[in-house]
Amino acid sequence: MRVALDATAIPHRRAGAGNYIFKLLEALAAVDRENEYVFFAKRAHVEELDIEQPNVRLVPVDHPSRPLRLLWEQSVLPYRLRRLEVEVLHSPHYTMPLRKACRSVVTIPDMTFELLPSMHGLPKRLFFRAMMRWSARHADRLIAISESTRSDVVRILGVPPDHVVAIPLAADPAFRPMPPALVAPVCAGLGIVPGRYVCYVGVLEPRKNLPLLVQAYGALPRGLQDMPLVIAGKQGWMYQEILERVTALGLRDRVIFTGYVPQDHLPALYNGARVVVYPSVYEGFGLPVLEAMQCGAPVVTTRSSSLPEVAGDGALLVDPRDEAGLTAALATLMTDDALAADLSRRALRQAGRFSWERCARETLAVYRSVGGPSAGAGGQAGRRSGPA
Repeated sequence: MRVALDATAIPHRRAGAGNYIFKLLEALAAVDRENEYVFFAKRAHVEELDIEQPNVRLVPVDHPSRPLRLLWEQSVLPYRLRRLEVEVLHSPHYTMPLRKACRSVVTIPDMTFELLPSMHGLPKRLFFRAMMRWSARHADRLIAISESTRSDVVRILGVPPDHVVAIPLAADPAFRPMPPALVAPVCAGLGIVPGRYVCYVGVLEPRKNLPLLVQAYGALPRGLQDMPLVIAGKQGWMYQEILERVTALGLRDRVIFTGYVPQDHLPALYNGARVVVYPSVYEGFGLPVLEAMQCGAPVVTTRSSSLPEVAGDGALLVDPRDEAGLTAALATLMTDDALAADLSRRALRQAGRFSWERCARETLAVYRSVGGPSAGAGGQAGRRSGPA
């Protein structure tokens, strides 16, 4: 079976869905040496993947903007799939070519465009809602990244339950408990002290619920605000309210915006946090929660959408609209050493239930289910990289 994955949606600065696609490529190459793969990705990601095996071809595709990437997906990609005699295309980011050149699998990472449309700009909202519905009708199989998202897909898009499968994500093995000597330099570079800060990691966008987090942090007793709130992540969209709330509450000297933190620094950032907080209103999976738990960090998140699936008993859960409840949870973990240590142990146990190998093997099973009579046939995809 020859499988193609369109990984061109991975941004240069990876987060969330971009990490899912990138790690899936690595894991598929690791678990499957029989089927042939063609991975379309940005040149920088082709170099970063650095996969050297005969059944994988990495094809660099660079576009300066999302509209041009989507134009390539709709016009050039079907031609390349036919030329390469691809049997299954996996489109891991909502959209697939309108002209089908082969069997198709589409991942729906979340349903925010349907459930929280006001939290996206109008062009993006209109395009992705229409394209998700197209994918739901025309893909041979859909993948959701949690049972919560799968339920939303079935309920909202009218997809038969047996047409969509839930395959959970995982955290990179680099996220692990680390010795203080490795944590201190990263914290020092950000101007923070290990064990003396509350940390959020993620894109700054409306559904992450950061204005409520700032409000809840501002309600902490003054003594606890000696531990700053560190907000680590790139500015996404509609984030101005976050900055305004910090200013209005007089917290500019106690809330630290780090901007984007490189992937190789995140494990240390999680390890050094007294509390990791992820107050999102809605998540398709919530990868930062799992990353933090795999580092053994005490975590507070919400009992919303997929987050209870990911957190299990390894985090404190609060209602995403309950400011007082979030303040109380933060204060508890900032002052109760025994509870923080117990939560850390439970977090490590819960995180051990997820792996990229499992994600890759279950994804491969989906490819085989739609690949037709040639599924499982071996072969070689030729050169490791280059134009197709």
